[in-house]
Amino acid sequence: MALFKRTTAKPAVAVKAASGGAGQIGSFLGYSVGTAEERALSIPTIARSRSMICSLVAGLDLKQYQLVWNSIDEEYEKVYLQGEGWFTRPDPKVPRQFIMAQTVSDLLMYGRAFWYTSARYSTGFPAAFTWLPHSNVETPNQQGPQWWGMPDEVEFNGVMLDTANVVCFLAPDQGLLYTGNRAIDISLRLDAAARRFALTEIAAGYLQQKDGSEPMTAEELGELAQGWASVRRESAIGALNSAVEFKEFQSDPSKLQLVEARNHAALEMSRIAGVPAYLVSAPTSNGMTYQNAQESRRDLWLWGALPYATAIAERLSMDDILPRGRHIEFDIDEALAQAGMMEESEADPVMEDQLG
Repeated sequence: MALFKRTTAKPAVAVKAASGGAGQIGSFLGYSVGTAEERALSIPTIARSRSMICSLVAGLDLKQYQLVWNSIDEEYEKVYLQGEGWFTRPDPKVPRQFIMAQTVSDLLMYGRAFWYTSARYSTGFPAAFTWLPHSNVETPNQQGPQWWGMPDEVEFNGVMLDTANVVCFLAPDQGLLYTGNRAIDISLRLDAAARRFALTEIAAGYLQQKDGSEPMTAEELGELAQGWASVRRESAIGALNSAVEFKEFQSDPSKLQLVEARNHAALEMSRIAGVPAYLVSAPTSNGMTYQNAQESRRDLWLWGALPYATAIAERLSMDDILPRGRHIEFDIDEALAQAGMMEESEADPVMEDQLG
């Protein structure tokens, strides 16, 4: 009789895509991006903010630990454990960076994100996941924009899913598309105004008949204006007879303060995304120095990325993902080193605690 027994990894078992919409998961022809998200990401400041936050969190490794009471120091200590197999690649079909970045993006945009458990260990704990685009997910008992908790009903492309296999991540806020809806609309309108000026080869204006000339019908005036505009797009030289006069509008981007308005909109976009204005090239009143740049990188983590990293780590630490008593956190040491904040955080215990 053997005194010692070798432990082996328990095999993963695929989750059956039975009765519900799980059969549609992975069929990319049915996947979509919401119209509101497309409009928001057409704004350069939001696109840049999303890219920085998602890239920062997606590049971090996962670590697993248990809390052990230290009776001497009278405080809990973290005892790190070997990570689960899915830590390096939650979805075997895509890189970890992809699924993490899409998860953070949904948390940023909508205030929540979804994974579906695609395989489980023989113990019943998840072994693999796949990301569900938020635009394809509906929760009939929670319409938003405020999410009150984990949904009891989840539909994917209109078909009900087994909620036992759904992992819902909840962000600390409602989501950029909801809280920044008005600011996004203003920014898009300003961009549209700038586009109109950019498409105008000459100063904007109108054609007017001179007094004493034979009045033209509405159809004739329309043909004249269309012909004038068409010729001016092809050549800077135009020709009019003595009966018609071109008059220039007195408004221009400077008089409309379009440049100032767009700069302010860029600053507003950085605010709603939680990203320092300096990092998205939004205008600020303060001159940038090396110290300010260091603070901006720290603020990007503290106020931009950390809330979503914490939301992911806390959800993956719940008892339906890991055995009770185990916790997950992101390894931020490498990120701090790349941002040049490692030595600074080690010298400042308060900052080290804030950074995670």
